[in-house]
Amino acid sequence: MAGDPKFPLKPVGSVAKVRSGYAFKSNDMGSAGFPIVKIRNVVPPTVDISDCQRVPEAVIAGIPDIERFELTEGDALIALTGATVGKVGRFPRTRQRHFLNQRVGKLYLTRPESADYRYLYYVLSQDVYVRQMFGIADGSAQANISGSQIERLEIPLPPLKEQQAIACILGALDDKIELNRRMNRTLEEMARAIFKSWFIDFDPVRWNAARKRNQPSPGLRPPSPTGRRAGGEGAQHSLKPDLAALFPDTFEDSELGEIPRGWEVGTLGDVAEHPRRGVQPDQMNPATPYIALEHMPKRCIALSDWGTAEGVESNKCGFRIGEILFGKLRPYFHKVGVAPVNGVCSTDIVVVAPRSAHWFGYVLGHMSSDAFVEYTNACSTGTKMPRTSWGDMSRYSVVVPSELIAEAFTNQVRPAVDRIIAGIHESRTLAALRDALLPKLMSGELRVPDAVKLVEASI
Repeated sequence: MAGDPKFPLKPVGSVAKVRSGYAFKSNDMGSAGFPIVKIRNVVPPTVDISDCQRVPEAVIAGIPDIERFELTEGDALIALTGATVGKVGRFPRTRQRHFLNQRVGKLYLTRPESADYRYLYYVLSQDVYVRQMFGIADGSAQANISGSQIERLEIPLPPLKEQQAIACILGALDDKIELNRRMNRTLEEMARAIFKSWFIDFDPVRWNAARKRNQPSPGLRPPSPTGRRAGGEGAQHSLKPDLAALFPDTFEDSELGEIPRGWEVGTLGDVAEHPRRGVQPDQMNPATPYIALEHMPKRCIALSDWGTAEGVESNKCGFRIGEILFGKLRPYFHKVGVAPVNGVCSTDIVVVAPRSAHWFGYVLGHMSSDAFVEYTNACSTGTKMPRTSWGDMSRYSVVVPSELIAEAFTNQVRPAVDRIIAGIHESRTLAALRDALLPKLMSGELRVPDAVKLVEASI
């Protein structure tokens, strides 16, 4: 490992074990039942449970000692097979029961009097140990590592109180990162709620129509600019009069059904465009941020992960901060997000920008919707690797409001998107600090009290 450890090196197996999950049958996997965590769900530093395959309850009930494979918040999981061998993620908080599949290892503490679980997680998730695990993996078709091989890795083991202090310091940074993630999710859900209310359900138009008739419908209140409910079930904040006045109070028929009077049936291409900025490898600064499909989370517009263009050998597409990135390969993966930096991306990603700033929120709302992803998936070509194109995406039918309404919506969601991007950068800074502290604490280069001061100054 980097630097000389301050504390004695001992094998992981002296205080913990790594056991693989249950060998669930592939023909039992489906869309109903209990979620199963597989290798693909280990996405460091967390475990992505947004798209788990499931196993029927009857199968789970018939497995002896199935509780051994049930996961709880904070469990450290290690990929044991494939290109991600050695990657370590922590299982997140969830109310639903999840179970671990084979070829994913779970770390079990065997000597709690000698080791702190969180400390072990932080040590094994360091790049130096991830690289060691990948290096000792064997197999011809794909890399494999066993729990016993991981247990032979030697790690610094300070006294328990020192481990706990180190874990507490790093945990404070992770807690702030998690808080940012939850805040970003809340902001995104609020933006989605407003979009649906204004442009799918046409709530402001229905409210205006009811008010015009002097017959307000029970439970139908002017929708909130934030989409948040208050005052009990079914109640909402009032839509400000100046915003309500932008919407019509009647509907008219169209080829898409009933739409607000004065609005038009159009296509996504009427309000958005695909900037074509091809960038060749020799034109890229190695430090340029690079986003590939594997960096993009599913069903989340917050793009918090990216690499650099160093070593890139093929042409890429340039994008600018605030533009929308859409994963066109296997569109059903629902990878859509807002660029938090200027950079380059894989050609398997479509870069989309509104034709004017007023349309940003409206374009983002449609492109990140389930309906749009389903449309692109239906239009995609190829069996093993289906992909969509801007040509198909641009023909997506939409109900186009006035530019004033589009601008009003963008004004509602832009602060949320800006806060999401700010949270991403803050979390990356905190993660870099966390990753830098542990080796310094273990080598003695940094004392615990000094590390505490650094963390307190950062959060």
